[in-house]
Amino acid sequence: MPIELPRDERAQAVASIERYFNEELDQRIGNIGAGALLNFFLEEIGPLVYNQTVAEVQERLQQRLLELDIELHEDAFQYWRKRQAGGKGKR
Repeated sequence: MPIELPRDERAQAVASIERYFNEELDQRIGNIGAGALLNFFLEEIGPLVYNQTVAEVQERLQQRLLELDIELHEDAFQYWRKRQAGGKGKR
């Protein structure tokens, strides 16, 4: 599944790459070069980030599911225990 950015976010990413080359590397890359570099990173490295994020989300969901069991667990057959603890007996 290719990673695609919305048009406005892609434009911001290209501008950021151009700025990085200009300010950090003292080089001009231009709009087309920055767009090509962005495409390369999205295709080559994007899946690594995506897969890692999916794995982390799966782990967090699994932990949350385990917590739900603790939070929502109700013991059965509690009527008589509650009745004894409350001091309510036969009248």
